[in-house]
Amino acid sequence: MKSGRRILGVFDRLIDRILCVLGAILFSQGPEFMQQYLQRLGGHLEEARRQLMVFQATAIQAGLSLDQFIAQTGANSDPAVAKLGGVMSGAAQRVESLHSTHESLLHASLWERPFVFLRHLDLEIARATGRVFQPAVPTTAEGLIYALTGMLVFLALYHFGLKLVGALFGRRTSAAKAPARSAA
Repeated sequence: MKSGRRILGVFDRLIDRILCVLGAILFSQGPEFMQQYLQRLGGHLEEARRQLMVFQATAIQAGLSLDQFIAQTGANSDPAVAKLGGVMSGAAQRVESLHSTHESLLHASLWERPFVFLRHLDLEIARATGRVFQPAVPTTAEGLIYALTGMLVFLALYHFGLKLVGALFGRRTSAAKAPARSAA
């Protein structure tokens, strides 16, 4: 009986250590993914600004502000030209949105960053980041904190989950034995 418990103890410690490493590795990729996402977001922002500058230059050539140019174009009787007003308005809104997200992520504290990231997540940019994501071992304080958090989360899930399952099955086993004893 003691050798069985010893084997289970060794197995438990092995699982415990594997989960520590796995949690650290997985969670430490959070800052790396956010950093690669931020680079891609910056690229989208620069491209959107470039496109908006073309519209602004055209508005200036017409002697109008961008807002006036958008309003005039949107009010045009030709449906194709009117749609261009919507495209320009959408480009201006996109620049504003991307800029806001970029600034929010850049200036978020270590503790706020994952929540800011999730709140402002652009799924299209996140998917594109995920397709080319290169895992790395972050050597920053943020990476260390994420790794430690991953270790704690995985260990808590394992140990509390194991105890919960053990308690549930332990009660069932005791409950199942009780009627058998009373019948005898």
